[in-house]
Amino acid sequence: MTGDQTQRFSEPRRRRGEAGTAAQIQRFTELRPLLFTIAYEILGSATESDDVLQDSYLRWAEVDLAEVRDVKAYLASLVTRQALNALRTNARRREDYVGPWLPEPLLLDEHDPAADVVLAESVSMAMLVVLETLSPDERAVFVLREVFGFDYDEIAAAVGKSAAAARQVAHRARGHVQARRPRYAPVDPEQSARVTAEFMTAAAGGDITTVLSMLAPDVVWTADSGGKASAARRPIVGADKVARTVIGLLRQGAELPDARMEMATCNSAPAVLLYSAGRLEGVFTVEIIDGLITNFYAMRNPDKLAAVAAAREITRGADV
Repeated sequence: MTGDQTQRFSEPRRRRGEAGTAAQIQRFTELRPLLFTIAYEILGSATESDDVLQDSYLRWAEVDLAEVRDVKAYLASLVTRQALNALRTNARRREDYVGPWLPEPLLLDEHDPAADVVLAESVSMAMLVVLETLSPDERAVFVLREVFGFDYDEIAAAVGKSAAAARQVAHRARGHVQARRPRYAPVDPEQSARVTAEFMTAAAGGDITTVLSMLAPDVVWTADSGGKASAARRPIVGADKVARTVIGLLRQGAELPDARMEMATCNSAPAVLLYSAGRLEGVFTVEIIDGLITNFYAMRNPDKLAAVAAAREITRGADV
């Protein structure tokens, strides 16, 4: 690492007892969507990402801004380190998790990143599930390099390795992802929302013929309940089984008090939010390829539904 890079990424002096200058608050606020996106892609949890950003801001508020040459790189590095700490801390909890583990659904605001294919794929449920197979360092390096385009010196500072070691980790992570990477086909948001709405209407009406016609033969239903709600403990595979599962669930849901469904966009994909008596009971994110539904990601764990209350803005930060 060069002297200039060492100066950029070494810890600036901290100022005790200060809440941050107006300039620090402004820059953190401007970069917040980018920083949140980095944390979410490393953690797969919006709730944990919020905690990481809160802790990162408290650390940032104590830094002497005059000694930070590149605010974006510094904050990205700071957030990455905090996210890695959280990921390592929670590793055992995920190993002991009851049933399939899925990322928290990420409800997106009107800035849906569908036009940014790299970003849209990187927050897709399918990709986040693949990232779960990486080690914490591999995941962080892959995200910073492949999604956000940070150089290896910046990545090295973020993960506490040399640039050469960061390159090796990136190469290894890239190989792991490519071996498991599912096919990703960008779909027009309006078209995918229309397909999803038509499917849900058919399923709610028990029209199994129409439902089957909209499912890929090897469609998969994966449900995450954490043992805290009724859900299949293993993925359900095949059009007939999935069709009957969805129809059955919607029939049961219709019997709940004040049941309703809302369409939304989660993880840059169409999603269905299921409510009963004003309470969110589940989120089904839908993956569509070549006009057919290939995957359902069903979130039933109440602990992972809280973050859906607020829509988020995500970005790769090219313009900040």
